[in-house]
Amino acid sequence: MPTRHDIRNVAIVAHVDHGKTTIVDAMLKQAGAFAAHQHLDDRMMDSNDLEREKGITILAKNTAVKYHPKDGGAPITINIIDTPGHADFGGEVERGLSMVDAVVLLVDASEGPLPQTRFVLRKALQAKMPVILCINKTDRPDSRIDEVVNETYDLFLDLDADEDQIEFPIVYACGRDGVASLTKPEDGTVPADSDSLEPFFSTILEHVPAPVYDEEAPLQAHVTNLDADNFLGRIALVRVEQGELRKGQTVAWIKRDGTVSNVRITELMMTEALTRKPAEVAGPGDICAVAGFPDIMIGETLADPENPIALPLISVDEPAISMTIGTNTSPMVGRGGSGKGADAKSAVKDRKVTARQVKDRLDRELVGNVSLRVLDTERPDAWEVQGRGELALAILVEQMRREGFELTIGKPQVVTQEIDGKVHEPVERMTIDVPEEHMGAVTQLMGIRKGRMDNMSNHGSGWVRMEFVVPSRGLIGFRTEFLTNTRGTGIAHSIHEGHEPWFGPLVTRNNGSLVADRAGSVTPFAMINLQERGVLFTEPGTEVYEGMIVGENSRSDDMDVNITKEKKLTNMRAASADNTENVVPPRKLSLEQSLEFCRDDECVEVTPEAVRIRKVVLDQKERSRTASRAKSGK
Repeated sequence: MPTRHDIRNVAIVAHVDHGKTTIVDAMLKQAGAFAAHQHLDDRMMDSNDLEREKGITILAKNTAVKYHPKDGGAPITINIIDTPGHADFGGEVERGLSMVDAVVLLVDASEGPLPQTRFVLRKALQAKMPVILCINKTDRPDSRIDEVVNETYDLFLDLDADEDQIEFPIVYACGRDGVASLTKPEDGTVPADSDSLEPFFSTILEHVPAPVYDEEAPLQAHVTNLDADNFLGRIALVRVEQGELRKGQTVAWIKRDGTVSNVRITELMMTEALTRKPAEVAGPGDICAVAGFPDIMIGETLADPENPIALPLISVDEPAISMTIGTNTSPMVGRGGSGKGADAKSAVKDRKVTARQVKDRLDRELVGNVSLRVLDTERPDAWEVQGRGELALAILVEQMRREGFELTIGKPQVVTQEIDGKVHEPVERMTIDVPEEHMGAVTQLMGIRKGRMDNMSNHGSGWVRMEFVVPSRGLIGFRTEFLTNTRGTGIAHSIHEGHEPWFGPLVTRNNGSLVADRAGSVTPFAMINLQERGVLFTEPGTEVYEGMIVGENSRSDDMDVNITKEKKLTNMRAASADNTENVVPPRKLSLEQSLEFCRDDECVEVTPEAVRIRKVVLDQKERSRTASRAKSGK
């Protein structure tokens, strides 16, 4: 069959923070994608604000470099897909793999293969793709290159890779310095026999198969991603499998439901470095962007109008975690950060607080995110959103919050399945690296959450690696407690491992809540008196309302408190008389920590300025009546 030797399509896959985006930066710079005078940021591919803040890749993105072979041959276009390393964004990984012919598996020279490495590698092996192993960060002082290579071979065997896939080439690299070599360097050193990524480029050209096609086959192009433009409208990112796409051409658009309509391509663009440039034609194997399709969705096909043949839809793993997202129902809805003053009035103008606005936003998210599901609930102003994991759902809420939405978020729950008449729940494989002295605390923590230890290894460096299989709901709220118990030194990563029979009841939070019993403003006087009752979450001057949670009780039950109590002053005592008493700084909870903290009868209020935890039922008397009815069994 004819082959296009002028193009290669490859995805870079790895665990979180193993250096994918950094090595793509170095490839772009060394391939001459930028002029000498251009100012370049680190991690150029992480263009999203949240990606830069969290230091992780959330969206799969593509770039293209023109590589000029050293033997003087014609330049070759290498299309590179930078995929997320976190399994919560597995839908992005699956989409990325549908666009390429091989993968580069990046593994940290010290940490070795971790759970997300297993996840992304399993997807590549299932697609029967060849793999190039790149051992990155060889300059780390604690690198152990030989052991990591052996662990990677074990992982391939564990995932039932075939013989061709196990015979992979190995490249040793320091992505930060832009250096790669085919010769193994000493542990903790940068490869000495190279000063560029030339060996990496040549390995890609040699081992990534060039796209093959059938000259007689009708047009087929697969929609793998979506974008938007103020002038062009919705843009579809497609990989051309057979035939050619041309600007102005009329093509058959085969939708998910099987219906076919003829549409004209108004714009055709090809990626060069980080920008899209207009093009006239795209052939087999090319990854291009097309406009002219107002409602096109991921997984659909562009085909020949005379002979439309659909490509298979992109399939993704089942969701494991769900949470309820609804409109803000608190007394402070639409009132800005403090609820007072001119700032609050101006903030209300662009505030999105209606059910229609929330539903429209969730529907828009479904267009580009194939791993999410949105289901109706009994309430018209709330929806159940299902996703891969807690982080993926928290990222969605954070994005909506920054867009001006006010939301009420329910406690994350697991998505169960009924298998052979029994309820099964999702389980995770958790890999934990901790110093030896914290091993007992971690084992105890996982025991409470019904974790089952599968493996334990000691590398002899004072650190222990433990593998547990644990129910997904046991990990809701786990990370904060884990970091506290390991003094911030522990590293924990998990991956979906399938479903197992229901593990029974879990108690993961022993302490109750301190609940405000009236509306008002927090006073230092009240805080000083309440500090001995538990840990407070609010600062002096913060507006609170009845039913809002202002702290964590030191005991297991909830306590209603008056955090707005003021000091009664007489003419014998000045207001500043007891300023010497110190108010302990409150514990600031992030959005993820607030979701972890929630109990079943609590929820999180999210606004652009604040994240507040509150009771689902705000009225204190109503909560008391419900609790007494529950005790009496009525």
